[in-house]
Amino acid sequence: MTPVELSRTVLHAVRRAVDAGELSVAVPTRAVVAPPGPGGCGDYATGIALQLARPAGQPPLKVAEVLRPHLLGAEGITDVVLTGPGFLNISLDRAVSRVGLVGEILRRGERYGYADGPDGRVVQLHCPHDLRAVVVADAAARLLRSQGALVRVTAEGFEDAWTSVLGVAVDAVGRAPAELPVNVRPVPAPESADPMSLGRDAGRWALLHPAAHDRPRAGDQHLVQRESNPLFRVRYAHARARAATRNAADLGFTAEPGPVTGSDTGTPTGTATVTAPLADVAPELLAALADHPRVLAAAADHRAPDRLARHLVTVADAALPFLPTVLPRGGEKPSAAHRARLALAEAVGAVLAGGLDLLGIDAPDHL
Repeated sequence: MTPVELSRTVLHAVRRAVDAGELSVAVPTRAVVAPPGPGGCGDYATGIALQLARPAGQPPLKVAEVLRPHLLGAEGITDVVLTGPGFLNISLDRAVSRVGLVGEILRRGERYGYADGPDGRVVQLHCPHDLRAVVVADAAARLLRSQGALVRVTAEGFEDAWTSVLGVAVDAVGRAPAELPVNVRPVPAPESADPMSLGRDAGRWALLHPAAHDRPRAGDQHLVQRESNPLFRVRYAHARARAATRNAADLGFTAEPGPVTGSDTGTPTGTATVTAPLADVAPELLAALADHPRVLAAAADHRAPDRLARHLVTVADAALPFLPTVLPRGGEKPSAAHRARLALAEAVGAVLAGGLDLLGIDAPDHL
């Protein structure tokens, strides 16, 4: 079960409680699920009971107690524990949920984490005559549109070179009415910095990766192809994932979601050397992939593309130790575990490509 599916399951539990007369509330359109906070447990937690307590006229803990049996009856959920004022901590059948997660990413492709359609929001972003502000607004607009919002971007000033070099655009230029103040104002780049000299991809990354309150650096460190450069790590992990698909095709096998470890990996030596690291690497990678929809939603809500940029670094850093295990080694023959690892590698490629696209950055298949 993916986070998106779990969110739907939580809403279905609310609907069942309402239909049974146990709650008298309007079913919300969205239920936030996230990794448990301090004092929590399980795989995910939701504060839906706290959200519904006031309209239900009941304490949050009572609402949570009403919802718990409806969640326990859902396929893929193994336990639900109440903590704090009314948080529902949900444990999943991990084997099923991990396979389902990879399958969902492969089905959605680079649009994994996107909203299913327009949600009726109309958002106006207005920024000053500043290059970084315009780039941040451009990326924030992409994120908001991915979450179903209709977005209009305006700026108090704009340079044509920003479009030709960094690929940014706005819908209108000029002073906005008094009722529309500047609402995208990150710390500008230093006057001595020249992000446009880095080109589109590195230039955008230099301006988007730091948080809005941090001053960006626009030096050659964004161009070097080594591990010290986060952009290089993200694009390199994407290229390695795409290469795995090409190389697997040469070996005659394709991706199929399933357990990435197993005894059917070839020779005993191959099993020992290949699967041992996966016990540590795969769960961390799967957790980062599962968190992608939440990160997209949060980055959009807070107009903070830096959150997505840092998340892509997290995914890449978790993927890089895993990717060398995808293909058979030596005399091994492709197995079910290899096909499952290839599916996970393709999921990595889809998340990294989709995330970079939302930042307006190219994801090359060869690097």
